[in-house]
Amino acid sequence: MQITTGFRPFSSARPSRGWRCLAALLLMGCAATARADIPAGTNRCVVPVPRTDERATNRLAELNRRVRENAGQAQLIFVGDSITQGWEGSGSEVWTKYYAHRHALNLGIGSDHTQHVLWRLDHGNLEGLHPRVAVVLIGVNNAPDESNTPRMILEGVTAVVSRLREKLPQTKILLLGIFPFREDFHPQRAKVLEVNQALHQLDDGEWIHFLDFGYIFLDRQGRIPKTLMGDAVHPTPYGYRLWAEIMEPKLAELMGDAPVPP
Repeated sequence: MQITTGFRPFSSARPSRGWRCLAALLLMGCAATARADIPAGTNRCVVPVPRTDERATNRLAELNRRVRENAGQAQLIFVGDSITQGWEGSGSEVWTKYYAHRHALNLGIGSDHTQHVLWRLDHGNLEGLHPRVAVVLIGVNNAPDESNTPRMILEGVTAVVSRLREKLPQTKILLLGIFPFREDFHPQRAKVLEVNQALHQLDDGEWIHFLDFGYIFLDRQGRIPKTLMGDAVHPTPYGYRLWAEIMEPKLAELMGDAPVPP
C-alpha cells in the first residue's frame, strides 16, 4: 500500500513472565483496532481508529480540555503514547525546567498506536493550536503486534507526521526515532531500528527534522539499564533528563529561543 505524505511517498528467546505482562500492556488498545470495520489486507497502522477503553477516553477528554484552554498560548506540543505521557510522572521535574516556560502541552496517551493518534488528531487534539514545534514519538506499541511489519509501522508514523503537517502547516516537527525497548537484544527491537532507518528520509531540513538518540538508553552490552528505563520501556527521571538534554540544542534551534542549560 502506498500513501502520499504531502512531502515524500512511502510504500507500504522466550520472554520472562514480567515481559509477557509488559507485552500485554504494550498491546492494550489493539482490541479497538481489531473491532474496526477495516477491509482485510489494509494497513491498520494508517487507518484512524478511536480507543474505546475508559482510561483512554477519559484521558482524551482531558487533553482536549487542556487544548481548548491553552490554544492561544501553547508554543510547543508533545505527541505520543505512554512514554510522552510520562513527562507528567517520572519526567515532571525535567518538564518544568525545560518546557514550562515554552507553554508546552503534553498530548500523550498511554498504549496509543499510530492509528489511535491519527484519530485523535482529527478529534480535538489540535483544535485552535498554532505551536512553533511539535515533538513526535510514536510507534513502539505497534511493534509487538506480529501482524505489523516494519513497513506498516513506517507508514503509520509517516501518516501521523503528514496529518500534523496538514493541520499545522506553520509548525515545525521534531520527529524522534522510536526508543529501544526490551531489556536485551530482541527481534522486536530490531524491527523499530529498521523503521528508524527509513524515518530519516522524512527529514526535509525545513519543516520536518528527524532526531534519533535511542542509543543513550543502552549500555555497552546493548542492554537497557534499570537506571534509565525501569521496565525497559519507560524512562526513569534520569532517563527523561538525558532525553531533554540531548534534544535541547535542536529543539531550541527550532523554537528560535535560547537553549536551557543542562
